[in-house]
Amino acid sequence: MTEVTYHIVEHDGGFAYKVGDVFSETFPSRAEALQAAQAAAAEQQVPGSTEGIRYQDGRGQWHDETAQGSDRPVARVVED
Repeated sequence: MTEVTYHIVEHDGGFAYKVGDVFSETFPSRAEALQAAQAAAAEQQVPGSTEGIRYQDGRGQWHDETAQGSDRPVARVVED
């Protein structure tokens, strides 16, 4: 199963959460960034519906797949 980690970090004069190399908006306090990260992590784990998806790869080939709505990552929040 995939794991997603939200890190609470200082950013742009305030605090943000960071996933990989991507920062959230900046919050005035660490507590607000933590609360936003916890909400985002909880939403990340909510199952959806199973859907058919179609996409084109870099070579122009089309692919049809089924995305399982229950295939959600484990999300956690870490205060760095």
